[in-house]
Amino acid sequence: MNGKDHENPPQVSALEVDENAQHEAEAHAEEVLREHDTSSRFRTRLGFWAWVVGGLSIALTLFHLYTGLTGSRIPLVQGAIHLGGATSLIFLLYPAGRRVGRPRGKIGVPWWDVLLALLGLGANLYIVVRYSYLTSNLVQIMGYDTIDYVVATLGIVLTLEATRRCVGLPIVLIALGAIAYSIFGAGLSWSNYVVSTFFTGRSGIFGTPIQVSSTFIFLFLLFAVVLIRTNIGALFNDLAFRLTGRFTGGPAKAAVAASGLQGMISGSSVANTVASGSFTIPLMKRSGFKPHFAGATEATASTGGQLMPPIMGAAAFIMAEYTGIPYSQIIIIAIIPAALYFLGVFLSVHFEAKHMRIAGIPQDKLPGWKSILTRLDLLAPLVIIVTMMLSGFSPARAALWGIGVAFALSFLRKSTRLSFTGILKTLEAGARTALPVIAACATAGIVAGTVTSTGLGGRLGRGIIDIAQGNFLLVLVMTMIVCLILGMGLPTTANYVVTATVAAPILINNFDVPVIAAHMFVFFFGILADVTPPVCLAAYAGSGIAGSNPMKTGVTALRLAIAGFLIPYVFVLEPSLLLEGSMLELAPALLTVVLGMIAIASALAGYLFADTTRVEQVLLIIAGILMVYPSIPISLLGMAIAAAIVVVQLLRRRRQDGTGGGTSTAPTTTSGAAT
Repeated sequence: MNGKDHENPPQVSALEVDENAQHEAEAHAEEVLREHDTSSRFRTRLGFWAWVVGGLSIALTLFHLYTGLTGSRIPLVQGAIHLGGATSLIFLLYPAGRRVGRPRGKIGVPWWDVLLALLGLGANLYIVVRYSYLTSNLVQIMGYDTIDYVVATLGIVLTLEATRRCVGLPIVLIALGAIAYSIFGAGLSWSNYVVSTFFTGRSGIFGTPIQVSSTFIFLFLLFAVVLIRTNIGALFNDLAFRLTGRFTGGPAKAAVAASGLQGMISGSSVANTVASGSFTIPLMKRSGFKPHFAGATEATASTGGQLMPPIMGAAAFIMAEYTGIPYSQIIIIAIIPAALYFLGVFLSVHFEAKHMRIAGIPQDKLPGWKSILTRLDLLAPLVIIVTMMLSGFSPARAALWGIGVAFALSFLRKSTRLSFTGILKTLEAGARTALPVIAACATAGIVAGTVTSTGLGGRLGRGIIDIAQGNFLLVLVMTMIVCLILGMGLPTTANYVVTATVAAPILINNFDVPVIAAHMFVFFFGILADVTPPVCLAAYAGSGIAGSNPMKTGVTALRLAIAGFLIPYVFVLEPSLLLEGSMLELAPALLTVVLGMIAIASALAGYLFADTTRVEQVLLIIAGILMVYPSIPISLLGMAIAAAIVVVQLLRRRRQDGTGGGTSTAPTTTSGAAT
């Protein structure tokens, strides 16, 4: 999830790698992660304070397990304990800046951060202690006390600073802009603003994002930590390589599949890129892929992992609250868009490998089925969670069952068996993994509260519609740009909250776009900001592992993710892809989308059945766009253009094969590798 389980056991794969090289790769990956992922820049030399951090983390995790079993507290109280514990831990773990903290050689936490941790905890516990008064009719008559305004102001400031430290500056700047608009644009007084933002559970800091985070998301983050303890990451890697590794461009295809599987339990595209890429990127480079392409492939696939059900980067739970659609339905609706995204990446990788004549991995170098089949029990927690959710159980109950089953599975193998100390470290890791998510949800709540309570969303929508002069396609393009800008540098949950409150209403209120289609549209493009230059953090992380040019890697990642940019337009124009309609509508829509993706991916790679000319590339792109557009006559025109190019390509391929002239179009194979 957001953040990283820093106590995980090594994910050993059946693929043979040099042990020393693997250790060096892991050390380099950790360095890259700290460079590009703000949530990984925590203190490592805590000294005595490690005991305090451990105790607070374990207490926070036990609180959520207890409320998950017995029922959540009153939303404002639950959220205050949730945020208070997280805020105190953030100030103890994260320094004010990369070079701000203890003097060189000293161990521990500076006194000022200890003070901030106490103030952050105290401001939130103040709500718990004074809850009855703060929410009573009496306060509406008598008004708030001076101390209430002081505590509310302090709580907001400390929340923003904690978010800046462990999430980054972009979301804080957006929140500050929202605060400034509330006061100077909407005319709210500071006193009224702070109490409505910090002391109410309906909007502001303790609005929907933090309520969902305190009840569902934390438990699913803990579930991911416990599941990783079972070494499921190695199973995902081995399964991906076994299924795809022997085919053309096998290492890159396996990296895409593995990242998609890892994304099911990960909520950070950057962390996923580094964790998976430390193994897959060197393998892709050794197989013949250029460094920038290897880094871009991993970044694109890892970013797509945030779209994968059942967790979807933890945003699915908030989406259920915002849309009113049950979570169990959302994870089913998301299957086709996520599958199309990864199919698009697969196609791009396939045609690139064909163009570069890169073969697969020899059969005898792939993981054996026996090793994989003996570990399929590790998938049981995921199966149980999905089954329970589809059966109508609450997300909290399903998560608790998943945690319990994953915990039990960890004892089946000696390598993953937890000692008492290991159990405590797992509980601590669960809380530490959740810190960036909690901070992001709290700050995103400020933005969401401002947009909904001041009418800012409506003004933005009218402005975009005026600029587009009411043209629906142009409004979609402008909404996409807004989402890409707002999503830059934001973690998945905050990303979705901001785009859903700012951009989704534009489509819903003015063009009658189905609610789920509008929310999936903004969710997709918010996520794709991680592979969209100039601020493409996942691509930069991939380039760090690959040793390639960051911007070139970002541009390549954008090309590989082209399917992700097309799919949202299709399901807004043709909601049958989101299961809004009959199978008779879904089948032709799927067929034309897939054919269009094939045409565009081959054009951008410069290869279909043979190397393509510039004219063929342009025509394939035009044909692909026409096929993707959800109109049968237009799609048929695109298919006709593509069919003509296929005929030309096949004739050229036959001439080359018959004369033996030109460069061979078949990949050079290695012993045992399939083409």
